[in-house]
Amino acid sequence: MTYSNYVGIDISKNTVDIALITLEGEVVEHQWLNNREVLKEEFERLFTDNDIEKAQTLICAEHTGHFGNKLIDVSIDLELNFWLESPYAILHSQGLTRGKNDKIDALRIAMYAKRFVDKVKLVKNNSKVMNQIKHLHTERNLLLQDLTKYKAQLKQEDDFLDQDYFKDKKKRVAKLSLSLEKVINEVEKKIYDLIDSDESIRSSFSKITSIEGIGKQTAIATIVATDNFKKFDNPRKFACHVGCAPFKYDSGTSIRSRNKVSHKANKNLKKLYHMAAMSILSTKGELRQYYDRKVKEGKNKMSVLNAIRSKLIHRIFAVIRDDRKYDKNYIHLLV
Repeated sequence: MTYSNYVGIDISKNTVDIALITLEGEVVEHQWLNNREVLKEEFERLFTDNDIEKAQTLICAEHTGHFGNKLIDVSIDLELNFWLESPYAILHSQGLTRGKNDKIDALRIAMYAKRFVDKVKLVKNNSKVMNQIKHLHTERNLLLQDLTKYKAQLKQEDDFLDQDYFKDKKKRVAKLSLSLEKVINEVEKKIYDLIDSDESIRSSFSKITSIEGIGKQTAIATIVATDNFKKFDNPRKFACHVGCAPFKYDSGTSIRSRNKVSHKANKNLKKLYHMAAMSILSTKGELRQYYDRKVKEGKNKMSVLNAIRSKLIHRIFAVIRDDRKYDKNYIHLLV
């Protein structure tokens, strides 16, 4: 797709800063309220006042979490060419920069969109169910973090505090933990109900969990991260996102490092896939045999575990691609 106009948007809680670069190179700047109705009106006015077509305009914004939800909704309603890009990608494309404010950032985002238009990934209309699952999944993770934090705190303080005080505190934390566990169970039930209500998501969930080692939470996290396999269409790219795809680190004759994974990864997904790989080691099977064989050959144990994580990801993408549940005895026939 070829675009004539590029819009950069810097999102904050209350406002959005807009920078439009027209075909003639003219720069038009605005600041709007971060409000759905206001955004709809202002976008329509932007196209009319500057005599530009929606189909010929690419709009780019940084991913800023829930602050960008209103903008996403409006872009879908107005059928805009909307690109939500990683702040890291935009930041590291700019080289040496001086000065920073919302107005400048909006222009830099517009310039990024114009320069890297070949990398564009337009936001697609997600189902209401998928969005609800995403929000509930985030809520569950936050609740789980709190629960883990309180339990870890008690474990660390045991035998170091006055025992009478510690006993009282333990009772209070137990009540709090029980309450958190109840809420977590409620959130999980809502997630499972939503999965069952959507045929496409239910199908993906069923296929993924048919793979040995992949549990329900790993399956849900994978569906959320891939937007039910719309955001990622390649297992290698998703393995990079998870943090289990090794890269070379060498230069000339002086720098010679072993292959290693990047730290720029989704830490929650990486943890889930590590736990999945560890569960594989507790059972007998093909991947356990693979692990034993590679370790016996002298391979680093963590490197082999990383390879198992990658194999699990490739199996997930394979069952989604082939539209079938996992079968360890399956033989792919070439025709």
